Amino acid sequence: MALPSPEQVITGQRQDWNRVAGGWEKWDRFFDEQMAFLNHRLVADARLHSGLRVLDLGSGTGYPALLAAQAVGSNGSVVGVDLAEHMLAVAEKKATRLGLPNVTFRVGDVTTLPFESASFDAVTSRFCLMFLPDIPKAAAEIARVLKPGSWLAAAVWSVPENNPSISLSMAAVKQVIDLPPTDPMAPGIFRLAQPGDFAGMLEGAGLGDITDQEFLGEWSYGSTEEYYMSLMEIAAPIQNLMATLSEAQRQEVKHLILKAASQFQRGARITFPLAVRMVSGRKPR
Repeated sequence: MALPSPEQVITGQRQDWNRVAGGWEKWDRFFDEQMAFLNHRLVADARLHSGLRVLDLGSGTGYPALLAAQAVGSNGSVVGVDLAEHMLAVAEKKATRLGLPNVTFRVGDVTTLPFESASFDAVTSRFCLMFLPDIPKAAAEIARVLKPGSWLAAAVWSVPENNPSISLSMAAVKQVIDLPPTDPMAPGIFRLAQPGDFAGMLEGAGLGDITDQEFLGEWSYGSTEEYYMSLMEIAAPIQNLMATLSEAQRQEVKHLILKAASQFQRGARITFPLAVRMVSGRKPR
């Protein structure tokens, strides 16, 4: 079977993320509260301060672009880029509600950035780059649009065994149906999970002062049912798999997911560990 072209991958991802945009908007406050520490880490690693012009790649519903807009203030500006216009519509509503006229959002593919060279003081990205069909090309584009001496700060998911809230759903599906082996080089949530994966690409694109750290944290849900509901409403890859199952198989997968999630009961909540690779680099002066 022929592998999909990069253009086909991008088209499928745009459709997927647009489809789940309503779910992301529904769960927006939850993720804002649970994941705020990552946004602050990205803003710090990118060395953001008043007056800078910032590019955020894969902004989705506004993370970390909105925090970046607050950091650079009225003398600075932020441009957020994402494939899915429905996700960006949510981000735009939030920007208006927060009173942030210095952030704008535009639909686009981050591997072909429509900006002049050396036009940004910093680039940020949270949970976007591992889904790209050509990550080295994106790294080269990041290096191109950065001004000399400026920083990229990116967050990508670390290995599956350190992120059970993500990996246990796929493990449950595999107990019910046979799935082909995953291509470790294909776009996907754990594509850049290993130490040095993305750092090596940044080095190849000419960036220096590169750091690559596994950053540990946790997030929690009120119950296993709440966790399952959020998963089914925001996780496009799991939605796609569940759509191929019979009703009996879907119920079996749900049972397995709830059972696995219950192992993370801590007091009245379900608390999962999480692990993120924080990668940063600077364009040489």
